[in-house]
Amino acid sequence: MTASSTPAPPPPPDRGRAENGSDNENRNGNETGTVTTAVPARLDRLPWSRWHWMIVIGLGTVWILDGLEVTTVGNIASRLSEEGSGLAISSAQITGTAAALYVAGACAGALFFGRLTDKFGRKKLFMVTLAVYLGATALTALSFDAWWFFLFRFLTGFGIGGEYAAINSAIDELIPSKYRGRVDLIINGSYWLGAIGGSLLSVVMLNTNIFPKDIGWRLTFALGVVLGLVILLVRRHVPESPRWQFIHGRGEEADALVTSVEREIEEEKGERLPPPESEITIHQRKSIGFGLIAKTVFRDYPKRAVLGLSLFVGQAFLYNAITFGFGAILTKFFDVPSGSTGYYFAVIAAGNFLGPLFLGKLFDTVGRRIMISSTYIVSGLLLFGTAWLFDRGSLSATTLTACWCVVLFFASAGASSAYLTVSEIFPMETRAMAIAFFYAVGTAAGGISGPLIFAKLTESGVVGDTVLAFQIGAGLMCAAGLVAAAFAVKAEQQSLEDIARPLSEAKASG
Repeated sequence: MTASSTPAPPPPPDRGRAENGSDNENRNGNETGTVTTAVPARLDRLPWSRWHWMIVIGLGTVWILDGLEVTTVGNIASRLSEEGSGLAISSAQITGTAAALYVAGACAGALFFGRLTDKFGRKKLFMVTLAVYLGATALTALSFDAWWFFLFRFLTGFGIGGEYAAINSAIDELIPSKYRGRVDLIINGSYWLGAIGGSLLSVVMLNTNIFPKDIGWRLTFALGVVLGLVILLVRRHVPESPRWQFIHGRGEEADALVTSVEREIEEEKGERLPPPESEITIHQRKSIGFGLIAKTVFRDYPKRAVLGLSLFVGQAFLYNAITFGFGAILTKFFDVPSGSTGYYFAVIAAGNFLGPLFLGKLFDTVGRRIMISSTYIVSGLLLFGTAWLFDRGSLSATTLTACWCVVLFFASAGASSAYLTVSEIFPMETRAMAIAFFYAVGTAAGGISGPLIFAKLTESGVVGDTVLAFQIGAGLMCAAGLVAAAFAVKAEQQSLEDIARPLSEAKASG
């Protein structure tokens, strides 16, 4: 059937019918009134559109920056430690101390900005966190001593950590439930597009025939700032989450936003949208206390809390412990020149991105439990196999890279699903803080200790030490996969409000 060229008028707006209160903030208390709204159902029944692409581009591209950052530092580690780089710093300090400080900053930033994201809204915070990242990266490029480099690596991580909470919250609350899994995975996986760019960029910037030793690595950071400024301009057009708005006493703004999106999509598709299938009644609140958030996550959802911690610890140790030192492995064990490690890293980065790209849809169709558990366990088993081959001396730089490509094809989809999981299995009011907490704790366990341990293991030049690091990462990935097999939630194509009822939801009477 051919759609009419003139779209039908939009459905009547959902004004957030007030009950036992008003839609205006009660200045004498935390609650602001009780409203019944169809905003979640209206968002979930939207077809994919240009508006959704704008959300993906505006929010998802920051992961490219994160990938660019981490990969660049890993690839320039050998060059920075060389005489004439302009910094008195060792390779182990870069892949160990600086990497650990970057992750520590990300953990601290996630907790700090995560709380503010739940309190003040997604949009304000994903603008602030990007600004913090830009300033810290620019100052990293001006490093003149090791302590300066360490300080601004920490602050760069601080901004990136805040991005994780604000961005994942906004993505899950704006993307329709039918597409949420694959979109979340692909966006988180876009980190590896940045890794590819960082790898290839480092090859050019470390070429002393083009740039002097003390200039090329600085320009690499400067280019990250330029990319961040472009993203900042695009991000200005990304709206606040309507789900956050109607819970925090801004129901009319939420309705106006969704109505404008519906009208835009109807004009784009040339047909009227179906009516929403459900409503929800909410006691609006100005803010939610931290004590209530903690009690909800750990008392009401203990199995989900164990699941979130397991997934983050497993993926954080594997990625932060091993990929931070990949360049060092190539140079130390296979005599790959420091200026050429970027080529190898670009290959494994491509494998990382292809995992979420090709497997993402299965998380929405086959289901979360099967896909999360299988990607973790398969990647862990493949990593055990890689460790065995490495220990036997059966691998070259090329074949090790090929093995890593296969391992990380599955591991990347699993790691991205960790962010998806904690952003959808807890109530709306706790979402950003839950993402921040599980990211911080899991990453602190694997992401801070991992680089420090791994830097010492690879620095020794003993094959058995590096094999041990591989085996630890593989074991934690397999263990997390078994936890997912037992505790993962059937969240595919489900409304966020059905997966975890909002704390502010009014209980049915009678």
